[in-house]
Amino acid sequence: MQTRNKILDDISQLMTNAMGVAQGAREEAETAMKSLVDRWLADRDFVTREEFDAVRAMAQKAREENEALAARIAALEAKPARKPATKSKPKT
Repeated sequence: MQTRNKILDDISQLMTNAMGVAQGAREEAETAMKSLVDRWLADRDFVTREEFDAVRAMAQKAREENEALAARIAALEAKPARKPATKSKPKT
C-alpha cells in the first residue's frame, strides 16, 4: 500500500493552480490583443467585406452599362446620316 506524501500533494495542487492562473492570463491577453487590433482597424477606416463586395458589384454594373452605351454610340456613328426630308411644293 502506498502512503500519501503531503509535500507531493501540495506541489501537485500548486501546479494545478498555476496552470489555471496561466490559462486565465492567456485568455485575458488574447482578449486585450483582440481589442487592440479591433480599435486599430476601426481607426484606419477599413471597410468590411460586405461593403467592399457591394461597391465592387456596383462598379461591375457601371462598367457593363458603359460598355453597352459605347457599343450603342459606335453603332449610331456607323449609320450613314440621313438627310432631312424636304417638303415639295404642291404644283398649282
